[in-house]
Amino acid sequence: MYRILVTDDLGPAGLAMLERADDVKYDVVKLPGREQLLNMVGEYDAVITRSGTPIDAEMLKAARKLKIAGRAGVGMDNLDIDAATLQGVLVMNTPEANTLAATEMTMAVMLALCRFVPWADASLKRDEWTRSKFMGIQLSDKKLGVIGLGRIGSRVATRCQAFGMKVMAYDPYIAEEVADRIHVQLVSELDELLTTADIVTLHTPLTDETRGMIGAAQIAKM
Repeated sequence: MYRILVTDDLGPAGLAMLERADDVKYDVVKLPGREQLLNMVGEYDAVITRSGTPIDAEMLKAARKLKIAGRAGVGMDNLDIDAATLQGVLVMNTPEANTLAATEMTMAVMLALCRFVPWADASLKRDEWTRSKFMGIQLSDKKLGVIGLGRIGSRVATRCQAFGMKVMAYDPYIAEEVADRIHVQLVSELDELLTTADIVTLHTPLTDETRGMIGAAQIAKM
């Protein structure tokens, strides 16, 4: 019998899958404190977490029986993959879990900002009617710059094309034929994207390579 520790909110469908497994017992301890987790993690064969629980080298060392660390989400920032590899712990995530949600949220934010929706809403709640202040801009014929043309970035690109936008992307790990397939212009330099795009959207994981990618110098080029 394998024991699984769930340390963050997990949807009912996920818990139902664990319930149906004959060879699994699981405990849900939401967002345990560090000391609590260090004291208990050694009893489990697997941990399922989200973003609220860091599984670092010290935690992995305490997890003497651990075989799998699972991230119920896309990002792996809170999992020390190198330490897990050295300890023989398999690290897994669910890369498609929130792809459409993140894509649609990007579109929602883009439209809200271009059309001043939050400010217009606040103005109307103050019993004002100054709609001319909140005309905003339209997406049609604007140039979108996508940084990171992965699962989310590529879906944002195709949806923005439906709004009549021209789309360019910067992603040194994406082949040109992949961009061609979705009618996106792939640029080789980030500066080219920053200096020519009307709207920039960022869809990269946080790594040593991408940390600080957008700062004052880059914003000044927009």
